[in-house]
Amino acid sequence: MTRSTRKSTLGRRIALVALTVAALVAGIAVARDLYSDTTTPAAAATSTMPMKTGTSSSGMSMPMPVPMQTLGTATWQGMKIVAQASTPVSFVVFSGTSERTVKPSMKDSMHLMVKLMDAQTGMAIPYASVWATIRKGSTVVYDARQWPMISRYMGSHYGNDVALPGKGSYELSLLVSPPQSARHMEYAKVWLKPHRVTMTFTWKGKG
Repeated sequence: MTRSTRKSTLGRRIALVALTVAALVAGIAVARDLYSDTTTPAAAATSTMPMKTGTSSSGMSMPMPVPMQTLGTATWQGMKIVAQASTPVSFVVFSGTSERTVKPSMKDSMHLMVKLMDAQTGMAIPYASVWATIRKGSTVVYDARQWPMISRYMGSHYGNDVALPGKGSYELSLLVSPPQSARHMEYAKVWLKPHRVTMTFTWKGKG
């Protein structure tokens, strides 16, 4: 092998090593970016604080933490039913072809959230329907469907904004209808008929 041939071979090896190092550096950078993109939203999604809508300096609608009150809990054939209240919030109803934004009025007292979960695993139960009735004494003050909702910060729930006539003691009745979906065998024999749960709560006002 001549001197010039050895120099050429050495040059090619050096170039190959340089390309390998560059590829490794680029791969590390990509992996770092992917890790950052997947972990940040997941960490935010574990927040237990519900959100209200505020406005950033750029004028964009942004979520902001608000307090949350648990109104009551119940269990039905392994389904945990939790009723909670947060500050009234805006939400979007999408029908598949159109959408409309529901904004809270000045009279609304809270955003009622009903969560249906597997009592053992905590997994959300979708595809059901929830109807909420609230009474103050013998007077019905609220009687409406709870929209099935998804939220990064509140999780999957059934919700709506509610106007109460003031502070005091209330009775909340929830009619939970069977989930309309195919089921794996562990849920084949449960939640086959509508079920009503009733709980009482004390409302102290907004905030």
